[in-house]
Amino acid sequence: MKKLHLGCGKRNLKGYIHIDYSSYKHIDYVKPIYPLPFIKDKSVEEIYCSHALEYYDFEEAKYVLCEWKRCLCTNGKLRLSVPDFDQLLKVYKLNNSDINSILGPLYGKWNTLGDKFIYHKIIYTKKKLKSLLISCGFKSIYQWDPLEFFGRDLESFDDYSKAYFPHMDFENGIPISINLIAKKV
Repeated sequence: MKKLHLGCGKRNLKGYIHIDYSSYKHIDYVKPIYPLPFIKDKSVEEIYCSHALEYYDFEEAKYVLCEWKRCLCTNGKLRLSVPDFDQLLKVYKLNNSDINSILGPLYGKWNTLGDKFIYHKIIYTKKKLKSLLISCGFKSIYQWDPLEFFGRDLESFDDYSKAYFPHMDFENGIPISINLIAKKV
């Protein structure tokens, strides 16, 4: 069974098929992460997507999640990571209400192709993301720990799922991502 890494950018996750607009050497399909007509129904055991779902608004995200669910086999996992609004508010307050401290995760400017940029359309709370996943028919929704899954050391796979403020302060910092797994039953 296949594992997909959607919206991977320059991050190469061993054992996964990489799909992204970017054209780095490790990317298997230089395509959007939605829709996925080149992926067969029920042919994927896991989809991993870190900090890309927020480029779709809530209505679009329903279609995106349903499409990803179509690709998953029974008991397949959707491993998601998105910016956490509640945690970003903590960072904001900790930084004397300096909006610059949270602009990146809030608005996420990404250069897609050449001189075109896209920005985050939405921000999530755990409650909102769980509700959205449930509305798309996902079950058994629970948190996952990227430090446990990918590792804590500097050589381990690192992406925004492991984002902390201050950066890399896993002991005292504030994690700024919601990391959830949702199963297709």
